[in-house]
Amino acid sequence: MHDQATQWWSGISLRTKITGVTVLLLTIGLLVVGVGTMTVLRGYLLDEVDRKTSEAALNFGNIPPMGETLCERSAGPGSLFVAVVDEGGDMVCRNRTADAAQPALSGLTLPAVTKLNHQPFTRWDGTHSTQWRLVAVPYSMDGTSTFVSVVVGVNLTETNGIIGRYVAIFLGFGLSVVVLGAALTRLLVTSTFVPLREVERMAAAIADGDFSKRLPGTTPNTEVGRLNRSMNTMLGRIDRAFSDRARTIDQMRRFVGDASHELRTPLVSVRGYAELYRMGALQKPEDVAQAMERIEKEAIRMGALVEDLLELARIDEARPLQLRPVDLVPIARDAALDAMASSPDRIVSVVVVEPHPNPNRAAAPPLPPLAQPATTHPLTNATGPIAFAGATLARLRSRRARSVTVVDTIDMPPGPELTVPAVVLAEENKIRQVVTNLMGNAMRFTADDSPIELAIEVDASRRVAMLDIVDHGEGIPTQIREKIFQRFWRADSSRARETGGSGLGLAIVSGIIASHKGTVEVLETPGGGATFRITLPLLPKDYAPPLPPA
Repeated sequence: MHDQATQWWSGISLRTKITGVTVLLLTIGLLVVGVGTMTVLRGYLLDEVDRKTSEAALNFGNIPPMGETLCERSAGPGSLFVAVVDEGGDMVCRNRTADAAQPALSGLTLPAVTKLNHQPFTRWDGTHSTQWRLVAVPYSMDGTSTFVSVVVGVNLTETNGIIGRYVAIFLGFGLSVVVLGAALTRLLVTSTFVPLREVERMAAAIADGDFSKRLPGTTPNTEVGRLNRSMNTMLGRIDRAFSDRARTIDQMRRFVGDASHELRTPLVSVRGYAELYRMGALQKPEDVAQAMERIEKEAIRMGALVEDLLELARIDEARPLQLRPVDLVPIARDAALDAMASSPDRIVSVVVVEPHPNPNRAAAPPLPPLAQPATTHPLTNATGPIAFAGATLARLRSRRARSVTVVDTIDMPPGPELTVPAVVLAEENKIRQVVTNLMGNAMRFTADDSPIELAIEVDASRRVAMLDIVDHGEGIPTQIREKIFQRFWRADSSRARETGGSGLGLAIVSGIIASHKGTVEVLETPGGGATFRITLPLLPKDYAPPLPPA
């Protein structure tokens, strides 16, 4: 039974529920007011009748002997009913004729009247159609020991008529109020639920696949307004989620094609050389050596692709980083050394920009004997000695002399801030991997003799350190600068093997920098080229190194 009632209540619409509950509460309220008012009014009218009858009954005075006409001295107005009964309750006299309306006085014996103690009581007439309000008072007859009871009463027809008229008027007005209240409640609920019907229609449209629907803006301080705002926000997120999902699927499809192409080519080469060897086509030792060399190179290519995929998987796992203070200057210098070792004809510069001169920095050592004179590059606007190479650079130049400029520090005019070292809280191997990837990207897409600069700068007001890798190649178009950090995205859709890998290098860079709460972006290099800027938070002032394990 309870389940059926719950099911029935759940099947009623919200508008009907609100209207029904409102009408029910209004009806109950009116009934309480009406019954309470009627009770108070009836009590007041009966009190007035009781007062009138009690005064008349108690002011009778002396009762004449039985031989006289007892009721000729009846007191009170003519509207009062007056009767005298003896001790046994029999009628002695009354001020009404036998056929006039009068109450039934049976049972008013002397003990009964004495027990009433002058308290008013109600009696019906003989036909049980009219009520009377009576007061009975015992009296002794003059000069005798005989007692009689004087009964004084008032017809309640007028009082009951007032009560009945009030009830009729109240029911009429109450019913009108209930009907009007139900109509107004229904109208108000219907108009209020208009935006909810919009939500319902929008939900139906979304269920049909139209995710572009949005609710109109309403007053934000109402429940419906807040619901509309929440729904629009939710739909926006769902729409973006579907767009991201579609974009990810698109990227995955492209990556599967790229990865398949990248893996298929070395696999075909390996299989081809293996079949040639099995068929005996490689007879000469030099042919076998050449085949093994090609197989090794193709295996290295496949290994690099697998390593990139593993690195992205590790980034997605969000493993805890082994954070330590890391100075960006040595990392930039090591990257410059690696670049010069792999590209002897390229000019590489390391620039450390400080807000004002640092008197504590040691002087740079002189140029090695085999180095060429320093070259001034337009970006640095300064010349300086090689600050870190020494014998290593001399060995790198032993086969072919080249011009390399590495500027240790460019001192800007004095400012209000103190010099802050470019030390960040990071995992050093990860930051080196980022710089290596960006340097490889710059070297791959620029000419062999195109210069590259690594600039380190500290913004003390923002508490960040910036490392720029600046090249002077063709640059990166503005419309694809955000896409190049997406996974599996390649600017070269031809999949030319000479122009790069599978499109994972910059995605790895973006993931690593994001895990360090930094940013990486592409800027335009003055005069042509691209600048990859890495921004990382500086080492916190309150940093305390972790204690070694016990």
